[in-house]
Amino acid sequence: MDSFSRLIEITAQLRAPDGCPWDREQTHHTLRASLIEESAEVLEAIESGDDAHLCEELGDLLLQSVFHAQIAAEEGRFTLDDVVNGICDKLIRRHPHVFGDANAENSAQVIQNWEAIKRDEKAARGEVSASVLAGIPPELPALAQALKISKKAAKVGFEWENEAGVMDKLREEVGEIEEALEGESNERVAEEIGDLLFTAVNLARWRGLHPELALRDVNRKFIARFEAMEREAKARGLELEQLSAAQWDELWNAAKLSA
Repeated sequence: MDSFSRLIEITAQLRAPDGCPWDREQTHHTLRASLIEESAEVLEAIESGDDAHLCEELGDLLLQSVFHAQIAAEEGRFTLDDVVNGICDKLIRRHPHVFGDANAENSAQVIQNWEAIKRDEKAARGEVSASVLAGIPPELPALAQALKISKKAAKVGFEWENEAGVMDKLREEVGEIEEALEGESNERVAEEIGDLLFTAVNLARWRGLHPELALRDVNRKFIARFEAMEREAKARGLELEQLSAAQWDELWNAAKLSA
């Protein structure tokens, strides 16, 4: 814990009157973008498989929590001890099968218990949600937000009977996009594309997949293949802007074999 104490002391010094002008200017709101960026960089490091990179990015993300706690402490709102004790208490409270006498033989039971405990906690605080969908962070990426929405709706019974039903809905949405494309309204096309994406998110949920991560994987794969096409085109002395459809297909098929 000496290293953690060192981080706390450094953060406090950066925020001190004789500290760093930039750090002293920061607020919870000005640091929002940094929090999103650091979280994304941790994901990138995990996907890279580079332990040194992951170690560094986890440090950057940890700094965000410590920095926000330091700002709050200076304003007399809460301290880092409050943050740490709060999450410790929550972990113990929501894992009664580990720290208490409850039973949970599988992950499904763990999640069921977790949600029941969350509801009890909210009731004890007098929090009565106006909607089942209340509390979903609007700042989440759209696919991750859609996953949370669909999970919450499914928990109260708004759900397909089986995976085949989700696939039927997916095909229906494709047909509605085709119909929308025959018109002149991009607004309707955008709406139907949104419906298709939302249904695809539900299919991912049925399979226990996270759509945000699935799309990130596809994005990474596409970049690798496109860069392979660029290298091959350059090796052949070809300009990308002048390639024919047949040449693009040839390069793409070759890139699929190498990347």
